[in-house]
Amino acid sequence: MKTFLEYLKEACWSGYQAVGTKRKGSRRVPNCVPVNETAAWTRKEGKNPTGGLNAKGVASYRAANPGSKLKTAVTTPPSKLKKGSKAAKRRKSFCARMGGMPGAMKKPNGKPTRKALALRKWNC
Repeated sequence: MKTFLEYLKEACWSGYQAVGTKRKGSRRVPNCVPVNETAAWTRKEGKNPTGGLNAKGVASYRAANPGSKLKTAVTTPPSKLKKGSKAAKRRKSFCARMGGMPGAMKKPNGKPTRKALALRKWNC
């Protein structure tokens, strides 16, 4: 007779693995997830189309990097931020670091790069 753990290992189809269980009606079944799935912050679904990461991307980054204090962008216009506040300091620091990064602001097709989008989102 198979143990529950042995059953979990064999329960998923090829390319998937069991990561815990989930409820299906009144019974528990294996939670099958793709083996090679990467974190959301590295994929399109974790990135904000207007630049930076969205909440899902930040959450997946923090899950992949325990102890990280990554936050979403400070999108408040600089004129509305209180001078010397935490948000104003974060924004100023980000702009100083990212503004000096090497790399183009436009792709060969004319669209802005992720760097350009992030700087625009942070009002740099």
